Amino acid sequence: MLDRTTLERPIAHRGLHDAARGIVENTSPAFDAAIAGGFGIECDVRPAGNGLPIVFHDDTLDRLVDGAGPVHDLTASALKRLRYRGQNLGQNVGLQTFAELLDQVGGRVPLFVEIKSEWNPPEIPFLSQIARLALDYQGPIAVMSFDPDVMVVMRELAHEIPRGIVSGSYQDGAGEAWWPGRISAERGQRLANLDESQPVGPSFYAYHVASLPHPAIQHARDVQRLPILTWTVRTAHDRDIAKAHADAAIFEGEAP
Repeated sequence: MLDRTTLERPIAHRGLHDAARGIVENTSPAFDAAIAGGFGIECDVRPAGNGLPIVFHDDTLDRLVDGAGPVHDLTASALKRLRYRGQNLGQNVGLQTFAELLDQVGGRVPLFVEIKSEWNPPEIPFLSQIARLALDYQGPIAVMSFDPDVMVVMRELAHEIPRGIVSGSYQDGAGEAWWPGRISAERGQRLANLDESQPVGPSFYAYHVASLPHPAIQHARDVQRLPILTWTVRTAHDRDIAKAHADAAIFEGEAP
């Protein structure tokens, strides 16, 4: 389980990655660096072929990997052949499965697993594998997602595992909606106000630092007494906001 003392530790966003040093996000070197620094780890998990949970942020391979196409189509054998671009000379880092990540971390630091969603109906075989692995894991672990429907399923499959909702304003700095064409403006407003939270029974929230302070988050923290994380903290201004309005920062670069 996670308590507030555990949550007070800064959390490295996608591991302690650093492109300038050849440490790629969501890779074993990034997670090793976070562990060495004593930081918690935030990571992303999405389904490859047959619902296999792998540690990867994007829905396609193109941005980070010597490959192309949807992650969802990857077979287990194809997964093992892929390598990240931009890594340190001499490294040969490939994509990890969620099970491999759990073996690597081994309970040494808190682990916050963001389950990616494309806002389709939840994939039960994928979520069932995450639930089984998380329940068997010996160490502090929590799951979270932007998609409340995913967290409702995780509540049913792994009630004992702390679960959170990731949220924010659902608009970027230019006023453009997040996930246009997948989420209506009306639903985005509900999600920003945490209005779909009750069926989840969240243990915590993770809210966009640029969207703080927010009345719903203030209520969750002060009245419901729920821990609040904030993402992604990168600047001195972000660190000030995190200190004032959250219990822990999911950060990149300099630790809070």
